Amino acid sequence: MAFKQVTSPHAHSAQSTSKVMQLVIWATVPGILALTWQFGWGSLINVVIASVTALICEAIVVKMRGRSVAFYLSDYSALVTALLLALSLPPLAPWWIIVVGTVFSIVVAKQLYGGLGYNPFNPAMVGYVVLLISFPIQMTTWVAPLALLPEGISHPGLVESLQIVFGSINPVDGVTGATPLDMFKHSSGLLVDQVYEREPLFNLAMFAGAGWEWVNIAFLAGGLILLSNRIFTWHGPLGMLGALALMSVIFYDSGSSTSPGTPMMHLFSGASMFGAFFILTDPVSSAVSNRGRLIYGALIGVLVYIIRAWGNYPDAVAFAVLIANFAAPFIDNYTLPRTYGHTDRRRATEKEEGQ
Repeated sequence: MAFKQVTSPHAHSAQSTSKVMQLVIWATVPGILALTWQFGWGSLINVVIASVTALICEAIVVKMRGRSVAFYLSDYSALVTALLLALSLPPLAPWWIIVVGTVFSIVVAKQLYGGLGYNPFNPAMVGYVVLLISFPIQMTTWVAPLALLPEGISHPGLVESLQIVFGSINPVDGVTGATPLDMFKHSSGLLVDQVYEREPLFNLAMFAGAGWEWVNIAFLAGGLILLSNRIFTWHGPLGMLGALALMSVIFYDSGSSTSPGTPMMHLFSGASMFGAFFILTDPVSSAVSNRGRLIYGALIGVLVYIIRAWGNYPDAVAFAVLIANFAAPFIDNYTLPRTYGHTDRRRATEKEEGQ
């Protein structure tokens, strides 16, 4: 497994790749529970379908490469990729959407580059963007949160959800709805206060969007668990969330009809916390040094806000992460930490003395 160049001395962790991946999986449990509570069984079904598909694809490709299938599956990286993609997809999405995205993530975005450690782009986000561009209707049809369901209507049960996912029945009317970011984006001409007063998605919420704020709080809790276990440093998440908050404060525009929304809405709606703690912290496709990770995270935060406010997509974490993946080698070149025993930093493209 190949990783980016870092400088000596090298800090060795007692945690293996499989142990780290298992911790990431466990840390998503609060988010999965919140999604299931607010949006029904769909996200859990996404996880199962994506996981099975990912393991099959990983096994086939690894076997074709003449490598040990058991060895490569035991690092849990395929399961993590499937999990991150599945949690990004709308609940009750058609089964083939999940399969297509997972196949593209594992086969194209991961294995065709050489497998774990060689992929320049986040595999789960590559699969998500391919689906979003190719199937915009299916990818933007979200289930309404629990608080917005009409009286007498509840989320489909497990069996009915499976029937919807596999296409034997259609979703019940009133079950689907817009996301907070999407609804706010299409509420042009209204003051921010007017949007919050008129739309149940906002006036039934505490500070962001009904249902979505709980999901983001749950992923924040899972991210803090990973942070406390030193799976990653604070620099990337703080850079993204700090830049996103700063941009939303600067352009809030006192809540006018042209305002892109409140800082709390941007921080606790969509995939903000999920992206900050589970997506941009990918050690392979992100920056290497702590200073580089801070810049990398800030770049993602700025891009997320720009796309949300003035682009065509209400949520923008996937696009922002992939653009930042492009920039990560450039960031690394100018933020390489000081080599042990040297007084000055050097660029990654510069040779050390004696070479």
